[in-house]
Amino acid sequence: MAYEVTATRRRPQTFDALIGQEFVAATLKNSIETGKIAHAYLFTGPRGCGKTSTARILAKALNCQSGPTATPCGTCSTCQEITKGSSLDVIEIDGASNTSVNDIRQIKDEVMFPPNSCRYKIYIIDEVHMLTTSAFNALLKTIEEPPPYVIFIFATTELQKVPATIKSRCQQFNFRLVPIEKVKEQLELACKDIGITAEDEALYWIARESTGSMRDAYTLFDQVAAFSEGHITYEKIRDKLGLVGTERLNEIFDACIDADNVSVTEKLDAFLQSGISIDQLITNCSDYLRSLLLIKHGITKESLLGQAAERYSKKVLSGWNSIQIERALSLFLNLYRDIRYSLSPRYEIELAFSKLCWLSDYVSPVEVKKAIDNAQAL
Repeated sequence: MAYEVTATRRRPQTFDALIGQEFVAATLKNSIETGKIAHAYLFTGPRGCGKTSTARILAKALNCQSGPTATPCGTCSTCQEITKGSSLDVIEIDGASNTSVNDIRQIKDEVMFPPNSCRYKIYIIDEVHMLTTSAFNALLKTIEEPPPYVIFIFATTELQKVPATIKSRCQQFNFRLVPIEKVKEQLELACKDIGITAEDEALYWIARESTGSMRDAYTLFDQVAAFSEGHITYEKIRDKLGLVGTERLNEIFDACIDADNVSVTEKLDAFLQSGISIDQLITNCSDYLRSLLLIKHGITKESLLGQAAERYSKKVLSGWNSIQIERALSLFLNLYRDIRYSLSPRYEIELAFSKLCWLSDYVSPVEVKKAIDNAQAL
């Protein structure tokens, strides 16, 4: 058997298997059970959250030999053909490469012919926002009054580029990003599928990096699993992908609390000499400071921090107050924008850490105002 990536192997095949899209699944199931099936659907949302998978599941539910049913069997010839992408009556079209009026005219000619073997002829157009204005206009009448055996399912990541005339003819479903906890649960199941083990901290890191996209999470999981030799740990991810890691960040930020410019500069040079990019270092520092700020506010949820709160430096947490940590985080967020136009990105990050060394003396305008107000009362 050829190797199959996790995102393809674990693609949901039923509505119940959709992760984080409970509202969409429940609505589609109810519409099928009550026979209220629309002639056009518009699925919108960020990448990798299940739009195309839902379109295929809906196609199976409507064309299953035991259906229409909200729970397609997945074993009949129709379901298997749709799963493999070989069904003649479920046509998947890439909107990015079929953008012209001629492509739409071909669809208009095809819809006049009934389905070959299925109950419905279903057109799934992915990235539909890539169609030209003329192509959208050519499609309007067909979408509004198609033959009773034709259903259109559009998927897009950029809803604002879809004309209002198209939206008004479709039932619109908004897909949401998947919560980090649910992404981690699916990664644990993926580990069991291929017989490997993983630390919670490593899986939380993958889930956070995916930013709510299941496909991104599975792609990164495959990359990490390839070099982890059967056991995924955060240390292996840190070393192989060029991350700084919480322990080393604790060391350099502890030196900032001590105002030890020499030690800070040496540690920063060691990071850059080991091959860590400046962009990656700024990103890691921003994540680190964000987590410190959350801990300062009493938030210790591991899915938000990415790891246990105990792993963060007690010296930094006690040495800086919330306002000073906010100042440090703002410094790195601005730095990420500034280095693109900088004479030397290295000079920029050295200057940023130099500023952190006297951050303990920083007084915010709010604190100055309070001091003045108190002085007036004397």
